[in-house]
Amino acid sequence: MEKIKSCGFLIYRNQPCKSILLMKHPKRWDLPKGHVDEGETNLQCALRELQEETAIESVHIRIDPDFKYKDRYIINKRGGPKKKKLVIYLAELIEDVEIRLTEHEGFEWVPWSPPHSIQEKTIDPLLRHLQDFWAESDGSDEAKEEANENASNRNVSNESTPIPSPLDLPSGIDI
Repeated sequence: MEKIKSCGFLIYRNQPCKSILLMKHPKRWDLPKGHVDEGETNLQCALRELQEETAIESVHIRIDPDFKYKDRYIINKRGGPKKKKLVIYLAELIEDVEIRLTEHEGFEWVPWSPPHSIQEKTIDPLLRHLQDFWAESDGSDEAKEEANENASNRNVSNESTPIPSPLDLPSGIDI
């Protein structure tokens, strides 16, 4: 089975309220991300895709060096199913930027108010991971206890998520 890798960013801002940037495809929400070009690192790919799809450049963001989300799953594309590896970085938008769309039909700054129910197989696990990350980064015992409870309720980590069979995914899913 062919393998592909996609890298991108989850961008958040704190003003006017804490919110995350989602990109709108005709049938789903997505992040600014794309396939790694030959010779590119994962981070170089994520930065290139962010700039190409939103006009947000590296000078407009502060990348969190401690956050990296990885997932693996099967997608069904022309030519049959493919194993996809996803790498997502986290960055805060530190300077207002006029979002310029090139590949999406729209975008939205979604208020951060977990738990989120946006896209069950892709966006929601990432946002749960972010919620746990922020809770642990908060440093308070209450926040750490909440993060541990969230993780034990799921009883999985995103690093060890099994790759589902193509039969487990809706036909034509493109993530």
